[in-house]
Amino acid sequence: MFIQTETTPNPEVLKFLPGRDVAGEGSHDFRTMEAAQASPLAADLFDIEGVERVFFGPDFVTVGKDVHSAWPHLKAPILAAIMDHFTSGRPLFTGEAAALDEVEPVYEGEVAQIVTEIKELLDSRIRPAVAQDGGDIVFSRFEADTGVVWLHMKGACAGCPSSTATLKSGVENMLKHYVPEVTRVEQTL
Repeated sequence: MFIQTETTPNPEVLKFLPGRDVAGEGSHDFRTMEAAQASPLAADLFDIEGVERVFFGPDFVTVGKDVHSAWPHLKAPILAAIMDHFTSGRPLFTGEAAALDEVEPVYEGEVAQIVTEIKELLDSRIRPAVAQDGGDIVFSRFEADTGVVWLHMKGACAGCPSSTATLKSGVENMLKHYVPEVTRVEQTL
């Protein structure tokens, strides 16, 4: 098994490509050791000193480190943990993976159509570009009365120095252009 690594715009995050599906169609962000207990791979990665965050994308794993750790010291144990996991045949999750996802509000009528347009733009134009940088951006909610779209940045994008610029310059401008009801884009934490 050969695992490629790529840098991301966030200097504290590296992207690991094991050459196979990781999370399939979804993505999962682990910010704590407690959350990581839902996945044997995430738990193994959090056991490595210096690892602060783990994210599973469709075909990649991004790992965030603390500012005091250096990639040359972390890369080998991370690669070993990923390789051991995929060669062992263990499942990615021990429990119900859906329990990790946030519950989204229900929209009706015209607002439901607006939300569908927003999600289609995110899925077709924005998420693929963000995934190339080792992250994900997912819809959280839409406030119809103010026109504010709330999005959740995951993986390498969460905490990235350029994430605010990406959100405001790229994502907000595109959504406002194609969906006139959108007035602003904000990030959920």
